[in-house]
Amino acid sequence: MLHPSYTDLMAVVNSDVEPGEEPVVASRYSIVMATAKRARQIIAGDAPLVYSKGKKPLSMAVEELNESKIKILGDED
Repeated sequence: MLHPSYTDLMAVVNSDVEPGEEPVVASRYSIVMATAKRARQIIAGDAPLVYSKGKKPLSMAVEELNESKIKILGDED
């Protein structure tokens, strides 16, 4: 099971959105795609932004997203 949950991750990503604006992430699919992309970057050699001793790249990517160390940009960004 993924901890934090998809709902929690979506809330973190959309926390900077003003009321009435479109959310940056509207589905779990967007969260999955963003964390998978970041995990591939870590595998390719990018330095993790969180403590990584013994963690897998996907776990690091989820933790980075949950701690707001990475952002998901909307289509217009």
